[in-house]
Amino acid sequence: MSWIILIVSGVLEAVWATALGKSDGLTKLWPSVVFGGALLLSMGGLAFAMRDISTGTAYAVWVGIGAALTVAYAMVFGAEPTSLIKILLLLGLVACIVGLKLVDGSH
Repeated sequence: MSWIILIVSGVLEAVWATALGKSDGLTKLWPSVVFGGALLLSMGGLAFAMRDISTGTAYAVWVGIGAALTVAYAMVFGAEPTSLIKILLLLGLVACIVGLKLVDGSH
């Protein structure tokens, strides 16, 4: 269950990071509200997951998921230029996240 919560929390990290960018310095109401809500849920989920998953692994997975999804979203919707090397680097990041899950001894 902790891994599922950690993955959802990583997705929410991408949500709050994207909303923060769209909030124009927290001056736009709805992106700011989405940012705040997603931030609280994401951090809460990370804290919950860290009860069963080592801190280093949980944090790396959480950040990796958030970073990969944030960049992928920006590339898909045109805010970030897309290139083959960026796609390959994102795939490498995902592979490292999966590797951390596979070598983590806690369940």
